[in-house]
Amino acid sequence: MGPGYAGRHSPEEIALHRRLAGELSASRPARVVVAGRPEGLLDVTVVGVDFFAEFALLCGVLSAAGLDIESGRVHTSAPLARPPAPLRRARGRRTRPARPSGAPPGRIIVDEFQVALREPPSEGALSRLEERLEADVLELLSLVGQGRADEARVRIDRRLAERFSRGAPPDAALAPLEITFDNEGDPRWTRMEVRGRDTPGFLYALATALAVRDVYVQEVEITSVGTEARDLFRIATRDGRKIEDPSQLAALRAAVALLKQFTHLLPLAPDPALALRSFSQLVDRLLASRADGRELATSPDGLGELARLFGASTFLWEDFLRLQAEHLLPVLGTWRRRPLRGRADLLAGLEARLAASPAFEDQRREANAFKDEEMLLADMRHLLDPEVDLVAFSRAITDLAEAVVEVALRSCLAEVARVHGTPRTERGEPCPLAAVGLGKFGGREMGYASDIELVFVYGSPGRTAKTDVDAGVFFEDVVRELTAFIAARQEGIFHVDLRLRPHGAKGPLATPLATAREYYRAGGGAAAFERQALLKLRRVAGDPALGAEVERVRDAFVWSAEPWDRGDALHLRDRQCRELVPPGRFNVKYSPGALVEVEYAVQYLQIAHGRSDPRLRTPSTLEGLARLREAGLLEGGESDRLGAAYVFWRAVADALRMVRGNARDLLLPDSGSEEVRFLARRLGYAGPDWASAADAFLADVARHRDHVSRIFTERFRS
Repeated sequence: MGPGYAGRHSPEEIALHRRLAGELSASRPARVVVAGRPEGLLDVTVVGVDFFAEFALLCGVLSAAGLDIESGRVHTSAPLARPPAPLRRARGRRTRPARPSGAPPGRIIVDEFQVALREPPSEGALSRLEERLEADVLELLSLVGQGRADEARVRIDRRLAERFSRGAPPDAALAPLEITFDNEGDPRWTRMEVRGRDTPGFLYALATALAVRDVYVQEVEITSVGTEARDLFRIATRDGRKIEDPSQLAALRAAVALLKQFTHLLPLAPDPALALRSFSQLVDRLLASRADGRELATSPDGLGELARLFGASTFLWEDFLRLQAEHLLPVLGTWRRRPLRGRADLLAGLEARLAASPAFEDQRREANAFKDEEMLLADMRHLLDPEVDLVAFSRAITDLAEAVVEVALRSCLAEVARVHGTPRTERGEPCPLAAVGLGKFGGREMGYASDIELVFVYGSPGRTAKTDVDAGVFFEDVVRELTAFIAARQEGIFHVDLRLRPHGAKGPLATPLATAREYYRAGGGAAAFERQALLKLRRVAGDPALGAEVERVRDAFVWSAEPWDRGDALHLRDRQCRELVPPGRFNVKYSPGALVEVEYAVQYLQIAHGRSDPRLRTPSTLEGLARLREAGLLEGGESDRLGAAYVFWRAVADALRMVRGNARDLLLPDSGSEEVRFLARRLGYAGPDWASAADAFLADVARHRDHVSRIFTERFRS
């Protein structure tokens, strides 16, 4: 057990450790014993098989159980020539491995902690605590033994954050942290001494920072002096070598300091485990680029904001921030001073940026860089600024999408024209092209992971001057270029969706105006649901006169005297419930009482009364609700409840999309699940614990669902 072990333990303690080691097996790779001390502290002894990052997990288990580590020692045996018999695998029999591949064979750890209970123990509490601690340790070591160390760390992070969230919010001030290294005082190990303010989870944060950096912990001496923690670690690389490279030591010092400070702020994060994982990757990227992390270390507000950002969305990190990490810190420091710009300002800024990049690929790269930076700004303001509500965020994202579509369309038209020339009519006039938006884009209601629903219409037949290509072929090429121009992954934010064009997937990517006029008319090819979908149509880019003409085609169709088939619309609504919602689950968009029923209630009334009352002709759901109320078609109470439900369901849908990065995965997590608790936190629900916050959220789910379902049924099914 090393030179210091025998002199620090009595024969009785050594006998206990030997007995516990003799009880280890492949299915029970650790034993835990808890004993009381006269001064009110507890002794917690853990004897087990050595796993990489085991010390960090043990510290996490103790902190999550409400135990403050006052002092302790960690000992690790030298590798044994032959592991103890209970740890060897029986010949011919498959058992769960007691250690992960690459761990030193036969090492045994003896970890001793003196801990303080945050609450006085009740009768029988020590035996129950001992059983619970060992069960938690075995659960986590089982995951590590299966190669699922990240999952084990996620579980600890979440338990810790839930525990800490029950107390006062963490102090955002960055406490000084002194870290020194010594490679002379020990022949085999690098000595690392750490001094800093003793805060909840300090030791776990420190040990986790080492594990994330692939550092192996051989021995630890833990001491608390007043409010200061003084810890000595004997460490090495994972393959057992001293850490002597000055650049590696500097990177380790920066990583430990940053991760320790960040972990202290994890209770601010909606999903602490997600926040820590993303932040660890950010630190690695910064250090790999030879940055020293001072931008983060000197910004306590910035660290707290990062905790909230990274803990809000898998999509935000994996699909965006991770790829734009070098732009994150400048935006983080300036976002409060940068207002959300409207369409005209965004378009001017984008045009100025592209003016310096005449080449098509350069324009594509610059346009997407501009889009990503403005998207990050909008995300941050929505997540961190209470004044940027759902409506303001939706308008900002929609304005950005319009500006991007406009410049993308111009660039793609110029690029295809460079090859073929410009298409012209028989009279020699240019053939115009217009883009109209539908869905959330048309309604100026975009959110997280919203796609851009577009229909492209060109004015008249024609041919190109250079290659004599038909105008339809030319504009098909333009639309294909545009869908590739705007960088987005499938079903992610700003993905271009063309499925609502005439004849759907079977129709051309660009439609002649005459074909659109024939399709969108009473008795034409459009299905009944398309008449309803066209309520959201709005010209967004391209030739303004042609876009206005497409809107007139829409008006003649949607507001025609043709009777609206409510029975057919309700049949479609029932199919959505049956086919798009798994039995026993609630879909935030499609289930009875959910988002679609608010939108459909507005649209049904618009179609029924919009011909005689032009005030009702708006693509916005919230504006539609207000105008229906003004027209006396909705009672005040109905309008208020539908409006509140619409904002609620949009917020829930956005929160789900933020995590999943998929506009179509809108199933509510199961009641009582860990996911629903974190969803409630993302939505700002609070309480004495996370379970009560989730209960409050689910109560609102039931309330809004029942209000919407009752109004929809009374209005349209009675």
